[in-house]
Amino acid sequence: MTILATIDLRKSFKLPGQKPIEVLKGVNLAVQPGEKVAVIGRSGAGKSTLLNILGGLEKPSSGTVTRPDNMGFVFQSYHLMPELTVLENVLLPTMAKRFKGKALLPGASRRKAEELIAKVGLADRMKHLPAELSGGEMQRVALARALVTEPDLVLADEPTGNLDALTGAEILKILSDLSAGKSVALVMVTHSPEAAAICDRVLTLADGVLK
Repeated sequence: MTILATIDLRKSFKLPGQKPIEVLKGVNLAVQPGEKVAVIGRSGAGKSTLLNILGGLEKPSSGTVTRPDNMGFVFQSYHLMPELTVLENVLLPTMAKRFKGKALLPGASRRKAEELIAKVGLADRMKHLPAELSGGEMQRVALARALVTEPDLVLADEPTGNLDALTGAEILKILSDLSAGKSVALVMVTHSPEAAAICDRVLTLADGVLK
């Protein structure tokens, strides 16, 4: 069973007065449940564009993407809501699911969020705002938020890119441990050899295709 698949995925960008720039030139990818896949490549190769298309944040120019409904996202810049507490930030995806009629009951969602926040080592920071946290702590919150809906797939864009080596290693361990044994697939874009090392497969995006 494949949890995520792309067939001949292409993406072009057109600037005024210029020819279209083809960033993705036929990406084919198949990810199995529980599999961890790293995508590496030089800056500007289109890695973040690919990840955004996989997650439905951008549309491809052509080609197909088959993905699960329940996904989690981890962004390099955290993307926490500054006016919300740690607990409220982690609960945000459950609110979106509730609108679609697919969420846990409110009490169960809160218990799940509190459990994950404790697992990432922030049990004593649940009422803190993002501005009161370090970069590593904010990324821990982002990890908990990505996993709170018990997703089938987690997409991570440079999850250690803004962190020092020690904090980055802690984040990678948490990301690996939290998904272990739960058939949660991971697709991670990274420049870090240490991050790629936690994955089952490492693919290189070059010349618009995965190799």
